[in-house]
Amino acid sequence: MIKMQKIETLNNIAHEHVQVNPRYSAELGDNVASTFTYVTEFADVQKEYPILLRKNLETGEYQALVLFGFEKEENLFLTDIDPARQKNLGWSAEYVPAVMARGPFSIGIHREMVDGAERHHPMVHIDMNHPKVVSEAGYKLFLNNGGNSAYLNQVSKTLEIINDGMSLNKRMFDIFSKHELLESVVLDIEFQNQNKLKMSGFETISLKRLAELNGTALEELNRSGFLQSAYFIAASLSNIRKLIDWRNRKLLRS
Repeated sequence: MIKMQKIETLNNIAHEHVQVNPRYSAELGDNVASTFTYVTEFADVQKEYPILLRKNLETGEYQALVLFGFEKEENLFLTDIDPARQKNLGWSAEYVPAVMARGPFSIGIHREMVDGAERHHPMVHIDMNHPKVVSEAGYKLFLNNGGNSAYLNQVSKTLEIINDGMSLNKRMFDIFSKHELLESVVLDIEFQNQNKLKMSGFETISLKRLAELNGTALEELNRSGFLQSAYFIAASLSNIRKLIDWRNRKLLRS
């Protein structure tokens, strides 16, 4: 039975004894095949994961997705190997994308009126019904003196990646669309057991169109900071081969 979320604004009094289980596992809700990713983390993401682009048919806005598996509830990065050999418990990669790494935390906006003007302040929120929220045997959020723990400081940085990335992603896709750099990509995959999979509805960066841009367009892309992001997206597709290999090994063991 899925619990309803219980979102609370985090503070060191009400949540003094709250801890968070740092492990990644299917039981803790990490068995997802993809999630959103942001330009603010592309440099890390593209080293280990495929980045695919998709237009939301309801909003018409583009989204960047990071791929973990090939079917619903398949996350090939979840692992049961010796935790002592892992940087991230239960996750076989050096970097965990921010949406997964944030765990039960999110950013909420606190609104207040100052001198007749509405001011918005980002605040850290926590879902108290999240399976990773525990009362013991986890990472503490606050020190005995009420200050933030090292873990909570890391969570805050992760939330900044998401918060800053949401607006930057929109600007990135606007400039990609302006220069017609997006092209559809279809993944035709065949596994060792002869099962075939066709993944469509995604887009990526056209390296051909990127190479054909004139100096003015390239300068605009470079000054915006999104030229490197375009190359990150294109290069990340090589990681699909790794996921296919991992899926094949999984099939051999089953």
